[in-house]
Amino acid sequence: MDILKFDRFDMLKKPIRQRHFLRPITWLLSYPAVWAHRVKIIKVGMKGLKPPYLLLCNHNSFIDFKVTTAAIFPHRANYIVAIDGFIGREWLLRNVGCICKRKFTNDTVMVRHMKKVANNGDVIVLYPEARYSLCGTNAVLPESLGKLAKLLKIPVVTLIMHGHHVNSPFWNLKNRKVKSMEAVLTHLITKEEVTTLDYKEINERINTAFKYDDFAWQKDRKIRISSPDRAKGLHKVLYHCPNCYAQYHMMSGENRLWCNSCKKEWQMSEYGELSAVTGKTEFTHIPDWYEWEREQVRKEIERGTYRFESEVNVDTLPNAKGFINLGKGKLIHDINGFLLEGEYQGKPYSVSISGKSLYSCHIEYNYLGKYGDCIDLNTLTDTYYIYPQCNHFSVTKIALATEEIYKIWRTSHVKVILSQQNA
Repeated sequence: MDILKFDRFDMLKKPIRQRHFLRPITWLLSYPAVWAHRVKIIKVGMKGLKPPYLLLCNHNSFIDFKVTTAAIFPHRANYIVAIDGFIGREWLLRNVGCICKRKFTNDTVMVRHMKKVANNGDVIVLYPEARYSLCGTNAVLPESLGKLAKLLKIPVVTLIMHGHHVNSPFWNLKNRKVKSMEAVLTHLITKEEVTTLDYKEINERINTAFKYDDFAWQKDRKIRISSPDRAKGLHKVLYHCPNCYAQYHMMSGENRLWCNSCKKEWQMSEYGELSAVTGKTEFTHIPDWYEWEREQVRKEIERGTYRFESEVNVDTLPNAKGFINLGKGKLIHDINGFLLEGEYQGKPYSVSISGKSLYSCHIEYNYLGKYGDCIDLNTLTDTYYIYPQCNHFSVTKIALATEEIYKIWRTSHVKVILSQQNA
């Protein structure tokens, strides 16, 4: 069967205003978590502001949605949600106001839907980072946000939430029961400013507002996390040893992180800081280690040596009915972008995404407990969950490489790299 013949999710269907009879249910599902974590919602410049407005939220864990619901209470909203959130519950999500989106795609239909929500006088909730933060810091934002704001012609509000990553980090989703979380709801750009400001100036304001660091917040607030497994899973993010420079040999468990190549160990304190058990402590701050990894990936790309190729297991999600396994395939990632090739029921398929068009990509760690870590690639009509089958790799590195390749394509240096690759 040709994969192009799969039924597709109806992206053209107009968004539904949040049903009145479902609104109390959203509050009942949200407020217990908000109260349990003693979330303090701070409002800045919000007095007198009523919908419609564009609400941009940072994204660290599932509790984000619950805190967002509480922050905008009692107003009605439509949420932009990735397609995997709709699996098996499309009717419910549509009726609570969710609008389906495939991540990291340029979708003009989505803009029309958001204009519809604005015309309805409701809040448009968007998580522009389009994924949980990998280490509690801000991720790259799409450059189209400024243009979107100008098209919508409504105020821009930000909701920056603190404590959600350290409570339930992407690399270990277990709830650590952190108390005294904070969420800052800010009227960032007025309706008048949206009209008068250049889209680049709007982007600058948004990017400035989105600078956050959950581990720094934890340290500043002296938030103690005594979970015995507080470092478990951290090697998924910190895959590159700064001592011996070996990649993919890091492991973690309990409150420890170690390298299986050089045997060096680090401990994670109850306040989220790292310290070497013996010898020099290269990084005390987890995001600093992560950004060092980014620098190493950038150097590989600039030298023309970055390339990932592996046999993969592929699931596709053309609609909300569930995943369809396409079997084995091959994934290549290099300066040119992603190339996925495979065969399904005797019919070959190929998915190519240019490196200069993809500013970031979505990844998952041990997604659904199925085949391990995966890369999530999207077109306007399909979503592919791609599980590498090789022994030594890091989806974190692939995500970092995607972002750095996109940046390099915007410089003249890309010609040098391409010439090295073709030599």
